[in-house]
Amino acid sequence: MKAEAPDFWWREPGWPSALLAAPAAAYGAVARWRLDHGERAEAGLPVLCVGNFTVGGGGKTPTALALGRCAIDLGLKPGFLSRGHGGAARNAMIVDPERHRAGLVGDEPMLLAALAPTAIAADRKRGAALLRAAGADLVIMDDGFQSARLRPDLALLVVDAERGIGNGRVLPAGPLRAPLVDQVRHADAVLLVGEGEAGGLAVRSAARAGKPIHEARIVPRDAGRFAGLKVLAFAGIADPDKFYRTLQAIGAEVAATADYPDHHPLSDDEIADLRRSADREGLTLATTRKDAARLAGGGPAACGFAGDVEVLDIDLVFEPQALGERLIRQTIDAFKARHLR
Repeated sequence: MKAEAPDFWWREPGWPSALLAAPAAAYGAVARWRLDHGERAEAGLPVLCVGNFTVGGGGKTPTALALGRCAIDLGLKPGFLSRGHGGAARNAMIVDPERHRAGLVGDEPMLLAALAPTAIAADRKRGAALLRAAGADLVIMDDGFQSARLRPDLALLVVDAERGIGNGRVLPAGPLRAPLVDQVRHADAVLLVGEGEAGGLAVRSAARAGKPIHEARIVPRDAGRFAGLKVLAFAGIADPDKFYRTLQAIGAEVAATADYPDHHPLSDDEIADLRRSADREGLTLATTRKDAARLAGGGPAACGFAGDVEVLDIDLVFEPQALGERLIRQTIDAFKARHLR
């Protein structure tokens, strides 16, 4: 099964993106207007927005989790704020990881809620109010940069160094959520995750604008557990290939793969197909923590299947390690400065 993003988004611009230039220009104009004129609400708390330039991927949630851990280490009480993409909930709520499931609140909020109070809300101001009532003293917003619904005290845009920003075109001609120069103009800093040259365009644009460029890397947790395993790896994330490459880098033999769209809940038939394929070839099933969160919140077949799958956990590590705490302090200082004027 193919991922939902068209392949031409991640190649040099060609005739497919050229054909979509007119709608991309219209989309970009609306996105630019929103960034420039969006009525950003006050949260009443310091807000650190973790976004990215493109649709899907980039490492937003691992970055948010890493920042949450840094905030806790500083003695703060962070709360995460998410749109809850992929979940069925329509009302703002605090995620209860013991009671709620990914099908209701979304897969990423389930990961966030395991660390700190997490609110899902289309109305970001309402979500921030729920976190404030829950005792949070810092909001870490996973996504929401382009929507301009909540005023950030620090907006950090994350770029995957291997994937970059694709062909550099705006939706639907490319993966950019808004024109690059406009996104950089409203960002406070850029975080380059991993190694590679694909993030160069975003980094150069940020450098020209005088925006700080930080670095981080993804570190697999308990990597030795996968050494020598022959796996059927499956993933419903924005960039499944990155997951497969990570498995290979830690010593697993990726004998077969199965790609699904981002946030995709596996059907019973898809689960049965994966089981048959793995059994036929004598392979170990392996997936991401985000995919595992959806399985754990699914029906009986998905829950049973979850226990038969090896899950690769990852951590984002700032370079230098003190960077995370520095970003937290900058967010709080900016909030205080705004309210002392």
